[in-house]
Amino acid sequence: METVQDKLLQYKIALSFLNGFGIKKISKLLNHFEEPEAVFKESLNSIYQKTGIHKHFLQGMQREKALEKAQEQIIWIHKKDIQTHFYLDSNYPRRLRNCDDAPIILYSQGNFNLNPSFTVAIVGTRSATEYGKEICEKLISDIGSEAIQIISGLAYGIDIIAHQASLEKNIETVAVLGNGMQRIYPSIHSQIARKMLKKGGLITELPFNAKPDRENFPKRNRIVAGMADAVIVIESKKKGGSLITADLANDYNKDVFAYPGNVVQETSEGCNMLIAQNKAHLITSGTDFLKIMGWEGIISKTKQVQINFNLEPQEQDIFELIQKNKKEHIDVLAHKSQKSIANIAVILLNLEIKGLIKKTGGNVFCLA
Repeated sequence: METVQDKLLQYKIALSFLNGFGIKKISKLLNHFEEPEAVFKESLNSIYQKTGIHKHFLQGMQREKALEKAQEQIIWIHKKDIQTHFYLDSNYPRRLRNCDDAPIILYSQGNFNLNPSFTVAIVGTRSATEYGKEICEKLISDIGSEAIQIISGLAYGIDIIAHQASLEKNIETVAVLGNGMQRIYPSIHSQIARKMLKKGGLITELPFNAKPDRENFPKRNRIVAGMADAVIVIESKKKGGSLITADLANDYNKDVFAYPGNVVQETSEGCNMLIAQNKAHLITSGTDFLKIMGWEGIISKTKQVQINFNLEPQEQDIFELIQKNKKEHIDVLAHKSQKSIANIAVILLNLEIKGLIKKTGGNVFCLA
């Protein structure tokens, strides 16, 4: 039986299937209509009069077909326990929402924070050398903290090394897919992807049955760049997805970093070029990265708190939110963490008992 929530979700998902409509046109539509449903029920003439969008585009958007495709997604979403994130909803990644070409809808699976305190994308060549592997593992060891989320693309090479090293260090790691969630690509990484669902997860904008076609990967790369505070390129050839991600990150005003490499090594050409063209900060360690980002003190304090108090992951998340902003209201904490007030209240009490935070009145909490 179809619920009210399912019907609303169908309209939200269907917006992403409207032929010829990207985020800018969708935003223009929703600026004039309170609910997505109106886009599918208003006459084309009415939409034209209210939005000024040319009738040629409106006539070609194929509303009924979009609704049918959305219904197929909802059946699959319920079957596989997939979460959805509409770009105007509170559970959408806030960093990504600020990008001009943000996806209208996202699908995710796993256990991770869509709006963590700190998040870093680590990308690089699919043909990683031992040098690149060593650098990647050392980088994650250097910056390793539950305060930082690691994002990559589940691809061969640097991507999968970053995910694997994060899992080994118990760091939340998220893979942005260039295909739908009906399959893991490449399939050899399926086991690691399953492990990530416990401490991280998978996310994509693509329908459940979308194949890993070539044109999907630049789209994937913009999500990697958009969700991160910073992008680190470890090894890259002169052309490739990691350079596309770096360029997108620069366009989004994100910080970009690159490790220099041997000038005669093909897999170092891209990083050396980014540095030479002032498109990336040169770094040689995780310590360099933390200093430039201004995260060094915060991360070291977080590590010390973890050592001294052995916080549960949920407690750690809430503590970091308070730590970052000095003080927070319980309602804000519930909104940012996507947890219920009752759940937050229990976590806050535990943090108070451990002497890490204190209540200042009016349900506002600050560091003790």
